[in-house]
Amino acid sequence: MSALSHRDMDEFSLIERYFRRHQPGATDLELGIGDDAAIVRVPADRHLVVSVDTLVAGRHFQRDTAAADIGHKALAVNLSDLAAMGAAPRWWWLALSLPDADAHWLEAFSGGMFALAEQYDMALAGGDLVCGPLVVTMTVAGLVAPDQALCRRGAAAGDAIYVTGTLGAAALALRYQQAPAAPLHRPRPRVEAGRALVGLATACVDISDGLGIDLGQLLTASGVGATLDPAALPLPTTAVDVSGTQLWELAISGGDDYELCFTVPSAREQELPQRLCGIDVQLTRLGYTRRGAGLHWRTRDGACFRPSVAGYRHFG
Repeated sequence: MSALSHRDMDEFSLIERYFRRHQPGATDLELGIGDDAAIVRVPADRHLVVSVDTLVAGRHFQRDTAAADIGHKALAVNLSDLAAMGAAPRWWWLALSLPDADAHWLEAFSGGMFALAEQYDMALAGGDLVCGPLVVTMTVAGLVAPDQALCRRGAAAGDAIYVTGTLGAAALALRYQQAPAAPLHRPRPRVEAGRALVGLATACVDISDGLGIDLGQLLTASGVGATLDPAALPLPTTAVDVSGTQLWELAISGGDDYELCFTVPSAREQELPQRLCGIDVQLTRLGYTRRGAGLHWRTRDGACFRPSVAGYRHFG
């Protein structure tokens, strides 16, 4: 952070300056910033979907990451959770720990955050601002029709397994600094795709810790397994000289992709193009679920491919 700081401003003044904004989409926010808690109006025909994520400097983003990118990513990773549930985003809460009240940093951080929120008419409903190590915690809430939320459980044997976008680009950018950094710092939450899959997908998960872990959790929750060919993985195009098996490793284990992995009954796969018509998203079928348990990788010549790790774990 730069040396230009608000030495004479307390947290209440900083909140007023950088986080209280006119929010045209906040028509269902009865009471927001400035009170002890927020009051939101939830329609009688909708269920509330809530998620929370924390980003820690040095762990989830590099300390020299641009403030606007941190603001964008902190909200995007939460929106990815709502996308995986098929929910429409409505509100978010921010708990921000800062080592210093840097004016330039706060302006850029809040700008990156609000720019993404405005795409979905979301309202900042409240939060907390404290002095301490750089840690960003966000809680998001959205709406979904009763009994329509997508979950990790629900896939049946024989369902097709799909992913959106490409896998491994964020890990590639982190490992090889010359690779494009946008996938790492500016993930694109697949909110529109998630909502379009409601009523069609049998199970869904967002890929945050790596396809190996996240798809594995979906399969476990659904009580099915899968044997997939790593050659089917949608890999990023890059000028970096990386071997095919290394790219497979990054796609399976890298994490930070924030794409959706979901299952669809094989008899209904033909509905996908119509459901996602008009949505700018790439779809790739990885294979099909099967009876049994576990996620295994096997190449077309029958050889087993075993990634060195399944994905990212905080305590493992």
